[in-house]
Amino acid sequence: MIHVNPDDDRTSNQARPRIAVAGFQHETNSFSPVPTRLEDFIRPGGWPGLTESSAVVGTFSGVNIPIGGCIDRIRDRAEIVPILWASAEPGNLVQTEAFETISGKILDGLTAAMPLDGAYFDLHGAMITEEHEDGEGELLARARNLLGPNVPVAISLDLHANLTPEMVAHADAITIFRTYPHLDMAETGARAADLLLEMIGTGMRPHTAFRKLPYMIPLQAQHTKSEPVQALYGSLPENGSCASGNAEIAMGFPPGDIAMCGPALVATNESSDAAESAVDDLERRFLAVETRFPVELTSPIAAIKKAMETGRRGRPVVLADVQDNSGAGASSDTTGLLSELASSGARHAALGAICDPEFVELAHRAGVETEITASLGGRTGGPENPSFNGRFVITALSDGAFDWRGEMMKGVHANLGPTAAVRLVDDRSDVQAVVTGQRVQCLDRALFSHLGIEPVEMAVLVVKSTVHFRADFEGLAAEIIPVKSPGYNPCQLDAIPYTRLREGVRFL
Repeated sequence: MIHVNPDDDRTSNQARPRIAVAGFQHETNSFSPVPTRLEDFIRPGGWPGLTESSAVVGTFSGVNIPIGGCIDRIRDRAEIVPILWASAEPGNLVQTEAFETISGKILDGLTAAMPLDGAYFDLHGAMITEEHEDGEGELLARARNLLGPNVPVAISLDLHANLTPEMVAHADAITIFRTYPHLDMAETGARAADLLLEMIGTGMRPHTAFRKLPYMIPLQAQHTKSEPVQALYGSLPENGSCASGNAEIAMGFPPGDIAMCGPALVATNESSDAAESAVDDLERRFLAVETRFPVELTSPIAAIKKAMETGRRGRPVVLADVQDNSGAGASSDTTGLLSELASSGARHAALGAICDPEFVELAHRAGVETEITASLGGRTGGPENPSFNGRFVITALSDGAFDWRGEMMKGVHANLGPTAAVRLVDDRSDVQAVVTGQRVQCLDRALFSHLGIEPVEMAVLVVKSTVHFRADFEGLAAEIIPVKSPGYNPCQLDAIPYTRLREGVRFL
């Protein structure tokens, strides 16, 4: 094995460690009506599609994504062995074919790359498969069995990870996003790279302390610029190391019905006592603020009334359709807020985005400036998710290829396939909508503007997102109102029909 100082600038391959990098991401919503298949990982969408071998470096270098941050951090210090990166829009359980195919490719890549001095995995931390309650734990167990106990493994996880003892057992170092919206994805991958290089250079493996918290936090209350979350993350060490200590918080992904669902704390240190002390301190902080999380949601009628009263063109009120966020596994095709906008007579209003491939196909056949009568949305679920029946004018069509431009997604190219912009034909209201053939979260304004709808010209904006939209809409919005409209990302936790959650967990 090669041992180098993490600050060593030597560029000779003989002096540099061989580090494998791979990524496999999915955030699984056990209550979503949308299956997660192999093809969902292969095709591109809001994120790049399945990427293999050397294309991983070219695709993700310089991009705000964990594997990109890791690659950029180690490229002058190590020999990078890129294997694979794959992600699918959140949905129901990852089907066995998808998990086994992608895991198999990663393990085959590791085998071909041996011997290795280290391995980095860009994971989410909330993957559930048809056969494995803890998808990441299973993948890491297989990788550890292949690599052996002496090759250090570093992983980065999403802030919403449902961290498990298995993940902790098979990873030597863990870093987790500290912002929601996730502005620090690349930074989190870079921090994992630093810890990995430290372990390779010193030969030291830190002690890890792990703790699950006794209560669950809904997604809309996990916003890291709101209290008490901001103060909790502010207490973490900025420049952690394996030797001097590092600590991380996973806020959990509530729609994942597994025993280990919910927030968790992890700390590493050369001293086991110091690691346990760090976790104890974080746990005390969390228990002290349990009643202070902002969990309230506003009814659609009240939210739209407030938006119509105070929103104006140039300073719109943004209504967050938090429970129909495809980024949390929802169907993104519910029409509750669209119906309420129309019946309330909202003007200068726009909604993004409703997923309806049948409607998009019809719109592309009809053409721009054509009026159609059709059903929109309500393609998934049951009678609780009705379609909106009406007349629409097609105002713009697109192939769905555009660049995200907000702080979170800047540098990522979207490839959504056919999309359309429509305006309701209704004398009482003035409402436009973005309709997509693939589910996509409204991550920034480009989702509207690539179809000619400029958010700054609206008085009322509805976004199908829980928190990520804030990165690009917060500076524009006169006010942001999370709305309680039907959807498959349940944000009232005591109403979720858990079957596997461990006993004694409290709901905020």
